Amino acid sequence: MSLLHVRLAAAAIAVVALVAGGDAYQLTKPGTVISYDRRSLMVDGQRDIFFSGSIHYPRSPFHEWPDLIARAKEGGLNVIESYVFWNVHEPEMGVYNFEGRYDMIKFFKLIQEHEMYAMVRIGPFVQAEWNHGGLPYWLREVPDIIFRTDNEPFKKLMQKFVTLVVNKLKEAKLFASQGGPIILAQIENEYQHMEAAFKENGTRYIEWAAKMAISTDIGVPWIMCKQTKAPADVIPTCNGRHCGDTWPGPVDKNKPLLWTENWTAQYRVFGDPPSQRSAEDIAFAVARFFSVGGSMVNYYMYHGGTNFGRTGASFVMPRYYDEAPLDEFGMFKEPKWGHLKDLHHALRLCKNALLFGTPSTQPLGKLYEARVFEIPEQKVCVAFLSNHNTKEDGTVTFRGQKYFVPRRSVSILGDCKTVVFSTQYVNAQHNQRTFHFTDQTVQNNVWEMYTEGDQVPTYKFSTDRSEKPLEAYNMTKDKTDYLWYTTSFLLDPEDLPSRLDIKPVLEASSHGHAMVAFVNKKLVGCGHGTKMNKAFSLEKPIDVKVGINHISILSSTLGLQDSGSYLERRQAGVHSVTIQGLNTGTLDLTSNGWGHIVGLDGERKQAFTEKGGEVQWQPAVFDKPLTWYRRRFDMPSGEDPVVIDMNPMGKGILFVNGEGLGRYWSSYKHALGRPSQYLYHVPRCFLKPTGNVLTIFEEEGGRPDAIMILTVKRDNICSFISETNPGHVRSWETKDSQLTMVADDLKPRAVLTCPEKKMIQQVVFASYGNPLGICGNYTFGNCHTPKAKEIVEKACVGKRSCVLAVSHEVYGGDLNCPGTTATLAVQAKCSKRQRTAEQ
Repeated sequence: MSLLHVRLAAAAIAVVALVAGGDAYQLTKPGTVISYDRRSLMVDGQRDIFFSGSIHYPRSPFHEWPDLIARAKEGGLNVIESYVFWNVHEPEMGVYNFEGRYDMIKFFKLIQEHEMYAMVRIGPFVQAEWNHGGLPYWLREVPDIIFRTDNEPFKKLMQKFVTLVVNKLKEAKLFASQGGPIILAQIENEYQHMEAAFKENGTRYIEWAAKMAISTDIGVPWIMCKQTKAPADVIPTCNGRHCGDTWPGPVDKNKPLLWTENWTAQYRVFGDPPSQRSAEDIAFAVARFFSVGGSMVNYYMYHGGTNFGRTGASFVMPRYYDEAPLDEFGMFKEPKWGHLKDLHHALRLCKNALLFGTPSTQPLGKLYEARVFEIPEQKVCVAFLSNHNTKEDGTVTFRGQKYFVPRRSVSILGDCKTVVFSTQYVNAQHNQRTFHFTDQTVQNNVWEMYTEGDQVPTYKFSTDRSEKPLEAYNMTKDKTDYLWYTTSFLLDPEDLPSRLDIKPVLEASSHGHAMVAFVNKKLVGCGHGTKMNKAFSLEKPIDVKVGINHISILSSTLGLQDSGSYLERRQAGVHSVTIQGLNTGTLDLTSNGWGHIVGLDGERKQAFTEKGGEVQWQPAVFDKPLTWYRRRFDMPSGEDPVVIDMNPMGKGILFVNGEGLGRYWSSYKHALGRPSQYLYHVPRCFLKPTGNVLTIFEEEGGRPDAIMILTVKRDNICSFISETNPGHVRSWETKDSQLTMVADDLKPRAVLTCPEKKMIQQVVFASYGNPLGICGNYTFGNCHTPKAKEIVEKACVGKRSCVLAVSHEVYGGDLNCPGTTATLAVQAKCSKRQRTAEQ
């Protein structure tokens, strides 16, 4: 086996271990100085390049933090970033919570134990698709408050919380100046458009925020993202997809180019179709950013996790940035994770030139250019050859040599001669995520119910009465999604339509977000808004009678809005109701007198808890609205992640053992005809070996007996590499600032590696020539070589990892075959190692 084979296999299998408890942190020490110039941040005067990833501690159970951080480091990151979430840390004024998955200090200490740096984005407004942008609800009830502007009540409370957080981090010695991992801190968040909205008050506020932050004396730089005109002592940073091409950098040429949010996908809301961002596009954007002088990129998100319970902002799904390099379950999403890891290695090969070389730019043709960093006297040089054409591959001449540059790509020449990495050529492995039925779905699939639909309240039994419907957020105070609106009205015989083919119509208008309406305790229909248009009207035909009629509307919200000015004024809930089509005309009930009931009876009686609360559970009848359902199930065997398939249900919220897994909305289909999310993560740390309780509240009606319990695997691993690809980036190392080849040759190679504790059991597909498709769905081309599968099986079956040459000579490929792409495609199946009798 060549040296490269050894290095590739070792790198593929390596598991990053925690630093032993007694070891000293190596990256900083008490008295460390974090400074900067235009080229980069500096740690004790040493420039460096930084690859950071966002992992938000409240979006994953603390049991999972060590593995997430370790996998991020294995992916080539040296920084972990997280926001701080005010509304989970101070849910009531003066009442604090830093426990469990809100244990901020534990999270940053784990980063330190993994020998990584950290970035803390305190905000305390963070947006982040998080409920209310991280601001606690109780702020809305502070007299005369206006959020995020030159407003004394807001500034006073903001400073108090920022000071609290800073002091906690100081007490734990977590800032780099104290020997801790935190090298950057952020105040405010994407304020530039807000400053325009608030005008002079916005400018005064942002200047105040900067001075207040700096006064905390944390010993590391403060940053403001998306704030071009950041105050003098604060570094402005970029958020976006292509900061290397859309952002000129700080106006102050003594400040470095830092990219705080490189969006690895698109966050999704209920009603959104699937979306993704390719590994190639992310790598292109990062390479471009470093080619124009950038020195830090933060992937937002590197692991998105889950918006548990009611923590998502309005309409935001529980599954958050599932397309990140580490998916919702913390599993490697390939090739995104591996391709970026290779990019990080390539850029580190060029670190000396990037940080100390003289930059220059050379046009190479229309939409082609070379960006060069060079130290001639040391013979240190790196060149980035860029092709901005989206549909045209091309060949350019650089320093007398021709280079093929694929469309929309960057080729990195580690010594200004040798291509060590191309953003468009993926040498990393691919994988496919699959979901697997478990026996626990059908074992003891017995459901109980407690229905609120048989107890629809009327005005007579309602509290909180008023002339008009009251605003929902002010009533619920973010303690529940639900608010009942009730009113009653009298009809005389002459009010009813005289024709049998005409029915009166209920029109109920709402500021958002959804409702279920009843007339005379009979369900008449459901309605909802959207993320973009939260306000909506429900119009349904109804049956009315002579005498007293009752309208009962259960209004629901899906979180508070997380962005924009005047958040404290945003509204939700029913605001007007009419009955149309009566013989005597339209009856406007808006000022008829309304009763309100905050929350559900099952919430007050804690039906969602593991013990079932104080409700009377009965054998279930399915497809009933406003019904609590529950069943028991055992934990599926093994270590694979567990999910609940909620496709048979309508809309509601679900719990396991009292832990809120998030809101579900399977009845809301996107343009392709499917729910935006129907699989819900159940972290294994939420489960017991037996007797787990799954509880759901269903608003519309569904079939809980058809809910499935599944496990998640990424056991289908693949490779799709052409013989024309550059050699693997780990074919090179840097020695004494010089690029040095450590491989026997520069031919591309495919590396296949199974997840931990699994090995390659089967080669499902192998072909050299011109195969087509994606991992899990490859097909043969006309240049297929039949012996490819046998060769791959011999090299890989029974091993956790194998390295395959990509060469027509090995597989008997014909380079003259019409249409050949000289590509090797392999799909292998991993499975758990089988223990033998001797073991």
